[in-house]
Amino acid sequence: MTAVLTRRPGLARIRTTGSALHLVCLGLVAVVVLAALLAPLLVPYDPNAVDLGNALAGPSAAHPLGVDAAGRDTLSRLLLGARTSLLGPLGVVVFSTVAGIAVGMAAAWRGGWLDSVLSRSTELVFAFPGMLLAILIISVHGEGLLAPVIALAVAYLPYVSRLTRSLVLAERARPYVSAYQVQGHSAVQICLRHIFPNIAPVVLAQSTINFGYALMDLAGLSFLGLGVPALTPDWGRMVFDGQTAIQHGYPLSAILPCAFMVLTVVAFNVVGERWADRVARRDR
Repeated sequence: MTAVLTRRPGLARIRTTGSALHLVCLGLVAVVVLAALLAPLLVPYDPNAVDLGNALAGPSAAHPLGVDAAGRDTLSRLLLGARTSLLGPLGVVVFSTVAGIAVGMAAAWRGGWLDSVLSRSTELVFAFPGMLLAILIISVHGEGLLAPVIALAVAYLPYVSRLTRSLVLAERARPYVSAYQVQGHSAVQICLRHIFPNIAPVVLAQSTINFGYALMDLAGLSFLGLGVPALTPDWGRMVFDGQTAIQHGYPLSAILPCAFMVLTVVAFNVVGERWADRVARRDR
């Protein structure tokens, strides 16, 4: 009697569902990014145009998503708010990733006292909450986007540096690194030309996940009134401004930016985790 091996339908269904979810989230990321890039061409109204006589009006043909407590068009503020809401996390991810890769590579390659100093320094940053650091810097430099971006980039740096350090240590033990050293290649050449391309997919996946977290952190600062200036369209600031509307029974102007933030964060996290899973399966 011959045994017939068949694929488990449950596992196939899970993989199909995971692929479909990844494609949906990837499409959502593309839509949000395009909306942010093309926002000046898409907005139907000036996002700061005040019309108190039309305040808290619901959806209509003129204003598909209604207006807020100041009579400003919600759709216009959502579209232009995407630019600020994505630009800040992008700055956090770029700064933290570049600096984290440099720190992690230096610690893993040199080792010894340099590794100890850099590792202890990142542990100190871990012990200091990023939001608190951002609030302290904002209290000194005032509101704006630059101060919280720098503060959160410093707070996110240890996550990237630790990941990079572990990946570089694993790559350095491979024979090709010794071969390049024997050929006279410098440490910088080996790290940038040969090690970095091998670890880049994993670091990129982590950075994609960090992007979602940074978006929520910056939105939280804007909600507290500590982020972008009051007149700047921003999803977190829209939730802050929508508190008045909620109190009067018109929650749409606050719910919509919350929904956009949640969907965007989930989409970036799913895409990042999917990339990380693919890299892990490839390396097995």
